[in-house]
Amino acid sequence: MSRHVHYRILSTGLLLLLSLAAWAQTKLSGQVTDAAGQPLPGVSLTVKGKVSGTITDTKGNFNLSTNTAPPFTLIVTSVGFKTEQVNVTGSNANLSLKLDEQALLGQEVVVAASRVEESVMKSPVSIEKMDLRAIQNAAAPSFYDALRNLKGVEVSQQSLTFGSINTRGFTGNGNVRVVQMIDGMDNQAPGLNFAVGNIAGISELDLESVELLPGAASALYGPNATNGLLLMTSKSPFLYQGLSAQAKAGIMQASNRVNKDGSAQGATPFSDVAIRYAKAFNNKLAFKLNASYLQAKDWQATDYRDQSFNNGSTPGNPTNSASNPGYNGINIYGDENSSGAGLASLRTTLGQIVGLGSTPAGLAQLNAVSPGLAQLAGGINQIPAALRTNLINDVLLPNVTVNRTGYQERALVDYDTKSLKLSGALHYRFNDKLEGILQANWGSGTTVYTSSDRYYIKDFVLAQYKAELRGTNFFVRAYTTQERSGDAYAAGILGSYILEGWKPSAPAASAGLAGAASAWYPQYGLTYAGGAFQAFVPAFQQALAANPSNPLAAYQAAATAVNNPAVTGQIHAAARGVADAGMPMPGSTQFAALAGAITSAPIAKGAKFLDKTNLYHYEGMYNFRDQIDPKIVDLSVGANYRVYSLNSGGTLFLTKADGSEYDISEYGGYLQAIKGLGDQLKVTGSIRYDKNQNFDGQFSPRISAVFSPSNSQNFRASYQTGFRIPTTQNQYINLQTPVSLLIGGLQPLIDRYKLNDGQSRIFGSQTAANPGGTPYTLGEFKPERVLTFEVGYKGLIAQKLLVDAYYYNSTLRNFISGVVLLSPNVVSSTGGQIPISAPVNYGKDISYQGFGIGLEYALPSNFLLSGNLSNNTLNAGGVGLFSSEKNLNVLEDGTQIGFNTPKYRYNIAFANRNIRNSGWGFNVTYRYQQATLWQDLIMPAVARTSALNQQIIIPAFGTLDAQISKRIPGIKSILKLGGSNILQQEYRTGWGNPTIGSMYYLSLSFDELMR
Repeated sequence: MSRHVHYRILSTGLLLLLSLAAWAQTKLSGQVTDAAGQPLPGVSLTVKGKVSGTITDTKGNFNLSTNTAPPFTLIVTSVGFKTEQVNVTGSNANLSLKLDEQALLGQEVVVAASRVEESVMKSPVSIEKMDLRAIQNAAAPSFYDALRNLKGVEVSQQSLTFGSINTRGFTGNGNVRVVQMIDGMDNQAPGLNFAVGNIAGISELDLESVELLPGAASALYGPNATNGLLLMTSKSPFLYQGLSAQAKAGIMQASNRVNKDGSAQGATPFSDVAIRYAKAFNNKLAFKLNASYLQAKDWQATDYRDQSFNNGSTPGNPTNSASNPGYNGINIYGDENSSGAGLASLRTTLGQIVGLGSTPAGLAQLNAVSPGLAQLAGGINQIPAALRTNLINDVLLPNVTVNRTGYQERALVDYDTKSLKLSGALHYRFNDKLEGILQANWGSGTTVYTSSDRYYIKDFVLAQYKAELRGTNFFVRAYTTQERSGDAYAAGILGSYILEGWKPSAPAASAGLAGAASAWYPQYGLTYAGGAFQAFVPAFQQALAANPSNPLAAYQAAATAVNNPAVTGQIHAAARGVADAGMPMPGSTQFAALAGAITSAPIAKGAKFLDKTNLYHYEGMYNFRDQIDPKIVDLSVGANYRVYSLNSGGTLFLTKADGSEYDISEYGGYLQAIKGLGDQLKVTGSIRYDKNQNFDGQFSPRISAVFSPSNSQNFRASYQTGFRIPTTQNQYINLQTPVSLLIGGLQPLIDRYKLNDGQSRIFGSQTAANPGGTPYTLGEFKPERVLTFEVGYKGLIAQKLLVDAYYYNSTLRNFISGVVLLSPNVVSSTGGQIPISAPVNYGKDISYQGFGIGLEYALPSNFLLSGNLSNNTLNAGGVGLFSSEKNLNVLEDGTQIGFNTPKYRYNIAFANRNIRNSGWGFNVTYRYQQATLWQDLIMPAVARTSALNQQIIIPAFGTLDAQISKRIPGIKSILKLGGSNILQQEYRTGWGNPTIGSMYYLSLSFDELMR
């Protein structure tokens, strides 16, 4: 194309822009005041149905120019005031507008339920909202902490900055069934497929509102929103201008926290600072910049109860390695390395040693390896031959499980947590109907989270970049989410690898006797055998002297004496002392060198979590209200296209023949129609189709109806569906861990390891009657689907009592569980078969139900009393909706599902944001949840089984949060003093998670246009 043509195009475009600028404009100006006549700064004024608008300045004055020809409606809104609609018939330079303050019960507008603005009272499905006023007045250290006060919300708190939000069952760490969005962008880490709390999320200073849609939301939002949708919306720089800042400081306290040297830590400081600046130019161009930074000493995971179930132990019976040689502490890592068959696994080795000790040449060989072995072999050979086997089996090497000595979590991670969030946006209004947005969100954090291990997330980065065009009835956007795992690593693997790097647990097959004597388990076992023999000899001699004619009786008496727990405990302690001699201690040069090498090497050679996966997303929506009268039907269509670009450097995901990793693409589209049938009935129907390249297409229909006999009484019913695409790791993970090979469920992995060749067997299915084990063939891997029927009521009684109640009944199909296999095609370097863990679909439906009720009562003088109660019930094991039993995590047929949800939880709050217009406010909130059975991959396999999992209990807990605040208009600030868990009832929300203590804080929030 010639330069002349370029100039013609640019000239034509310039003329078009000039003609648009010269379009006849309506100009408005005036002032907005409250009921007392005081000017209101920061009030939003927008033209109804358009993107044009402005705000009032510090004196309540405003100027607005719009290309919209009168007549039109001007919408006037401000947080805490009743929205006003003003009819405009022409230009006016002297408008005087007044806003009345009100409690706003049931007056919120929501968009998440139907992707169009509607009254929260007439939402077709359950929805919860926190607006700017609720965020400012929350009795919680942050808005993200305040989410747990919403009806039906469960939070698994894994660190100060990492909480996993969930609703309606299947609670877990790193929840993949709830979609978290910020300004329309999916906030998941694409290599993990879940949101990392709010570490790299949105700054509270830039947050305008939060909407939570419990239950299935796939009909409008696509894959993975099977348990809920969390939609966070930031402040527009057109409507929230000027400088604002917040400084928050306080202390954190929990009785279990200790320093590196083991001394009590006591209270520690934390700080959280944020700044925001926004500016608009002529209501056409606007920008905003945000920065926030948090730092603190994190909560610590110090649960040292025994989860092994070895040697008769239970989690309710505290033990340690002195009382249980097979001890596996919950927050101790490296001790999950078990001897498997126990001391009995060394009987063959000891038999060989005894055989060598029967000849002078053999004794010489043993003496060269270890004089102690020679003495043990010589001594055993002096015992009558008929008793030697019994002696070895019953006394010297009994059937007792032994685990290695591990490290406490505090030795393997650094509890200095931090979170840095930076964001900015540029907005441009092309005209009254079209606005363009360029936005960037960047966050980095250091924290700890719980999954199949405790992961130390050091300098993790999540960045999102978006371009969007938004009109009055459409939007198109494109964004990318880019994850960088930084220096993250798995603490459990680190602990295990440090021990193996120092001293291997078992010798290599070719190591010979000398190698066996240098490995940890042989050292432990043979030392135990020597100690037991030393205790046995005098007891046997004494018994034999008393009964010389009956050596067997003498042996039995001696064996009984040695197997006394008081005796065996001392022998075990001595054996552990020998095996642990020289063990690298935290803080030592040896420990630091081993840890540095291991955390620098990616899994499975080391402990480093390496992931640089990106997500690319494109979507659009159009509403036909300009073409079709919404009174006839409100019709919307939308579509999206998404790509996951996997990148783990070949350490986490399956690679192709050329060494590259896979991309995963998916697309979807939906149609929604809303029809009013008279003034009292609104029916909404939608249908969505989604296709992932690795799975069959999915249809997700939803139909709902809202019957409103009056504006304040609304009854609703809905049937909706949702589905969850298996995570990127469920699809393509290919990771060798210290205990098993983790693979995805797709055909390329099945083919890679030849798992469907008829030779795969279920791990642990080998018995005397079935020595070959149970054959298993991996079937087609499918997405999960959930089908939910719900009824509800939302009503405002006497303009004082807001009631919101619901009941739901859900069916989950193709639940993604797992299977562990053995195959001769997957073997270790020593020739043993490696357990293979693969995701599979459960073939039966899983049914669950629940209800919730929320009440808000407006008392005189703006006092507000509120509360909510929720129930979630898994229909399994005879547990009924109103029964007292806990929800199970294992179905009757042994399928492990990890429901992990208390049957009941409730919140009660009493608040007033402005007592008698004094500027003083307060909020007191009490939260309680019942005890919960828990199941997660961080547990040993035996703890996840049906019979034993009912002993894995998260105790019930209740917390009290409170805050008082004072508005200081002279400095345009709000001073807030608060405390979280002020009754100091320390608690845990999940197995392996930290103990949550108390926080006390003081914050000062400045807003140039304080509302």
